[in-house]
Amino acid sequence: MKHYDSIAAIDDLPEWVSDARKLKANQRSLNFMGEGKTICLLFFNNSLRTRLSTQKAAMNLGMEVMVMNFGSEGWQLEFEEGVVMNQGKSEHIKEAAQVVSQFCDIVAIRAFASLTDKEKDEAEIVLNGFKKHTSIPVVNMESSVGHPLQALADAITINEQNVAKRPKVVLSWAPHPKALPHAVANSFVEMMQRQDADFVITHPEGYELKSEITKDVTIEYDQEKACLNADFIYVKNWSSYSDYGKVLNQNPDWMMTKKKLGNAKFMHCLPVRRNVVVEDAVLDSEQSLVIEQANNRTFAAQIVLKKILENL
Repeated sequence: MKHYDSIAAIDDLPEWVSDARKLKANQRSLNFMGEGKTICLLFFNNSLRTRLSTQKAAMNLGMEVMVMNFGSEGWQLEFEEGVVMNQGKSEHIKEAAQVVSQFCDIVAIRAFASLTDKEKDEAEIVLNGFKKHTSIPVVNMESSVGHPLQALADAITINEQNVAKRPKVVLSWAPHPKALPHAVANSFVEMMQRQDADFVITHPEGYELKSEITKDVTIEYDQEKACLNADFIYVKNWSSYSDYGKVLNQNPDWMMTKKKLGNAKFMHCLPVRRNVVVEDAVLDSEQSLVIEQANNRTFAAQIVLKKILENL
């Protein structure tokens, strides 16, 4: 594996999950693997879990870590080809990516969707710009259309918590005051399509995700019906894909409640807006897995870095 840019980079999901759980049981057992190696974490957007978990994962493997936030540090980067750079952007991705390649052995990128230009977002200009112009492996710490580290952590969490032979897993849209990207939902769907599970997506009409991603997945517009007898309910907001980036409604009736949750385990990637996306009674209950999901972000990142280090 050269890059970890999407769920498609995983050749054997059950094997990766099993290996990640072994690393979790003995976190520093492979701290010799990264000796003499450096990872650079480049953030074009804010982060809490992604930054800390990826940094911890690298440290568990014995790597050195450098972090740079492009919101407050560094030059604004230009990604367009053949552009006349006589405006605000001072450095081109061609030079920046090559320079980064000289300083580290792996680079990890976090860059959200703009939610204003679908074509540009789906082109993944930041992630793909680094993949094109670096000579080192690139890790996706969330891009315009995917969050494969989160989805891998979710797979680990479900594997740890599941007691059913074929669990019912529901991905439910929830209200949110802001327009949010599709990345987490996209990667969760892609991950679940590789699981032996009864998987259902529920959301109001108009919030359909990209059809090429959801393809054969059951879509249910009645949230309560979708959640009935679920083993896991993953709640996440996303904006409209067809009316790109728009908030079509903020129906509070779609907030996750204890009644809708039933006996299911509750999942969310965090951060989460209490009593908007989900009520306190769910988040503060023993059915909530959100803290364990956050913990598993370290071991998702650690297994990814292990796979890359094995090929350096």
